[in-house]
Amino acid sequence: MFNFDEASKKSKEAMDGMLKSYSEVAKGFQAIATEASDYSKKSFQDMTTFVEALAASRSIEAVYELQTNYIKSTCEGFIAEAGKMGDMYAELAKSAYKPYEAPVAKSTAVVTANAA
Repeated sequence: MFNFDEASKKSKEAMDGMLKSYSEVAKGFQAIATEASDYSKKSFQDMTTFVEALAASRSIEAVYELQTNYIKSTCEGFIAEAGKMGDMYAELAKSAYKPYEAPVAKSTAVVTANAA
């Protein structure tokens, strides 16, 4: 026979898990957006400084050196930022799954036990 109390309890547990997951996902996306914004600001400031220095340059050698250093630092910064963002997305995925980890393991154990 259908147990309404048990169904209600399971429904509440599922809703609590879902709300916790949504909260974690929102926090993760907020952190990612903040990081992307900070990187964009820094990148724009670096470019502005580069253009000012480039405009003040008086020789081809100085321009070449400025451009080479700017491109090198920009590439290194981008690679570092991409790694950091990748780590942030991986953490977001882990935190989003965490509330479902125990119920999925429990359900898997029940299905496995019933199949045997």
